[in-house]
Amino acid sequence: MMLEHTLSIIKPNAINKNVIGDIIKRFEDNKLFIVGLKMLKLSFHQVLFIYDEHKNKLFFDDLLQFMISNPVVLLVLEGYNAVDRNRLIIGHTNPVHATHGTIRKDYADNITENAIHGSASKEVAKKEIYYFFKKDEIYKKIY
Repeated sequence: MMLEHTLSIIKPNAINKNVIGDIIKRFEDNKLFIVGLKMLKLSFHQVLFIYDEHKNKLFFDDLLQFMISNPVVLLVLEGYNAVDRNRLIIGHTNPVHATHGTIRKDYADNITENAIHGSASKEVAKKEIYYFFKKDEIYKKIY
């Protein structure tokens, strides 16, 4: 097992539902440690950076408008096999197909407003983390 970092973004609908703490607890209960955290309102360019692969898809405009509508919470998570474990905790992109007990099954409203973003791979995680966080904003967990 490898110690890794990954990024999750708690989306506007989850923030509006006041479940930030509940979502963070799920990560902590699964031994993913928060080593970076910030709340901000994303710009068009920041959303495009995260979802560039979807920019020519029909749902992109709705996703963009949703993601810039209200603040989000960005989390850098640290743990063993953090990328894969994060993906398991958050669940399938479409909440209809998400497993019971996952964040998306419990808090998503639909496939666009699905409560949380998680980095898709180690490479993407590194790229996303250093886009939103300076190195001195990421802390080391003492094991």
